[in-house]
Amino acid sequence: MSDTTDSRLTGLDGFHVEIDAAAGRGDIILDRPPYNVIEMPQRDQLRRAFEALDENEAVRVIVLRSLGKHFSSGGYIKGFMDASPEHVSKLAWNIAAPARCTKPVIAANRGYCFGVGFEISLACDFRLASETTQYALPEQKLGQIPGSGGSARLQKIVGITRTKDIVMRSRRIPAKQALDWGIATEVVADSELERATGALVKELVTFSPLAQRTAKKLLNDTEDASLSIAIELEGHCYSRLRTSEDFREGVAAFHEKRDPKFTGR
Repeated sequence: MSDTTDSRLTGLDGFHVEIDAAAGRGDIILDRPPYNVIEMPQRDQLRRAFEALDENEAVRVIVLRSLGKHFSSGGYIKGFMDASPEHVSKLAWNIAAPARCTKPVIAANRGYCFGVGFEISLACDFRLASETTQYALPEQKLGQIPGSGGSARLQKIVGITRTKDIVMRSRRIPAKQALDWGIATEVVADSELERATGALVKELVTFSPLAQRTAKKLLNDTEDASLSIAIELEGHCYSRLRTSEDFREGVAAFHEKRDPKFTGR
């Protein structure tokens, strides 16, 4: 395990961080079972933890997971009444931290994945769901709406009709349906979630870090762009990567029939 003495990774409330430098993996682990409720101060800490791991050179892939049979039942409800309007206005920014990371971020979901637990998973690049997973944005039952980007991100993935069905009816979406709708990247047996997560990490670290960062930023930046602008930006990114050491190494490794040794340059 690598050093986690970064001040942003100490004194954490409701979660902890593990770094496996040999695997190129950094894990943010929700550890307030059985429901892993995410309290208000925890959101700021989660943002800082993602930022710290994104800056850590030993980490190639970030994993968000939990202890127990549920990923998270959502936020601490009473905390919303106690929080200041200024603090509440920052909720979406904090929960968007996985999307801002330059590195790939995997959410490993099981059991309840409700409210802010669902919203922060939607901000990740990959959502691996066990067969026990249920996704939901239940805020309508409280006389509220999702406030951390959930409905907006979901609409981009599943469209307005399905988003209204989920948000306005506080519907729970089981893992298989989430896969069919494009919410989940993959669904596995509950006992296989850790293995599947490890396998995806192992796969992702074989690629060029530079190409991965470029692909993620390009896809995020062009999500709302017109087709012509998206193609134009893709061309610029492609051209930039052609001058990289990683691209030269990838081409050489292909012709020499060996595994490439990427450096991220």
